[in-house]
Amino acid sequence: MDIVISNVSGKPIYEQISSQIRDSILSGKLKPGEALPSIRALANDLKVSVITTKRAYSDLEEAGFIDSVQGKGSFVTGGSLELQREEVLRSVEFRLSELLRECSIVGIDAQELKEMIDLLVSSEMERAQQ
Repeated sequence: MDIVISNVSGKPIYEQISSQIRDSILSGKLKPGEALPSIRALANDLKVSVITTKRAYSDLEEAGFIDSVQGKGSFVTGGSLELQREEVLRSVEFRLSELLRECSIVGIDAQELKEMIDLLVSSEMERAQQ
């Protein structure tokens, strides 16, 4: 599993870990039933505290993305991925609504916003190809 930790990110390390695992689950890179590395193994690989990886796994479990079984490990949940995707979509819609309100306040019209989005999508695709 490829997880990249950024020391310059404004996000706490546990959030960086959990969001990257969540993204891998939602994109299908991690399949239902697939085992995740143990908390200790992931902490060693990333050179972070066990407490940090435990927090990331706890957040993922609370959100329904993984199940942890004492003595066996943590596994990607099965079956509820569509519900999880819907939850992500609701969150995106809420954030877009907030963004549209801000754009309205400062006079950014729909065309300018579309151009910004196109530019961001283009640069993100270039970054992903590298």
